[in-house]
Amino acid sequence: MSIEAVDSVSVIVPEDEKPSVLKRLLYSSSLMRVVSPIAILLLWELLVRTHVLDARFVPAPSSVISSLVEMTASGEVFTHLASTIMRVVIGFSLGAFFGVALGLLLGLSSVLRTLIQPLLAAIYPIPKIALFPLVMIMFGIGETSKYVIVALAVFFQVFFSTLAGVVNIDKTYLDVASNFRASLWQSYRTVAFPGALPYIFTGLQLGLGMALITVVIAENFGTRYGVGFIVWRSYQVFEVADMFVGLILIAVLGYLAQLALLAIEKRVVPWKGSGG
Repeated sequence: MSIEAVDSVSVIVPEDEKPSVLKRLLYSSSLMRVVSPIAILLLWELLVRTHVLDARFVPAPSSVISSLVEMTASGEVFTHLASTIMRVVIGFSLGAFFGVALGLLLGLSSVLRTLIQPLLAAIYPIPKIALFPLVMIMFGIGETSKYVIVALAVFFQVFFSTLAGVVNIDKTYLDVASNFRASLWQSYRTVAFPGALPYIFTGLQLGLGMALITVVIAENFGTRYGVGFIVWRSYQVFEVADMFVGLILIAVLGYLAQLALLAIEKRVVPWKGSGG
């Protein structure tokens, strides 16, 4: 028996049965990441062209790509993406800031936690987009209401993750800070915040997904720009290919944002990946 390492995956094979080139390619995870999406797209195209799937509701990938190329050439895609990204960035930043700040505050104060956490726990199950009519009444139908509703969606995800991170910090660290007579600010900065960072990034990842979901729905109201507006406009005029373009843009935007957040996490919280 011998161990063959194929793309970071160890495969045990008999000495007299070395894997063929085809098997090596099949075992290659890097190759499969490329091949599998292409295979799915080809199968999708085939099913539409053979009328197994109704092109009126599920357009062929070639039609979607054609629509994407046209919208890109006209600059429409970039205009809509810029509007959506701006709303997500501003709303996400506001929600994350207040979520982390309040999570740290309640995490180190049992009195405040007893007073405020039940109220936030009661509001949390309410779908945040259900609050959008109220937000529009308070802030109007312009950009401010969209920033606020995205911030609300992000806030709860980050707040509860941060709170859990602080509460689960080993009490020994807090005792050491107390013995050295650390101020409240020093306790937050040197103990609570670093200790809760892995939880905070988990909350940020969840909040990012909620931000994209919320902003797409919010862009159906009071605006003519945004990826969500592409989807809504396409639905109204039954341009299904354009609708799929909007969905693809949302998916790509979310994927790239998650990759960026993971890259930041690896630099800020290196001990999480090392198991330390």
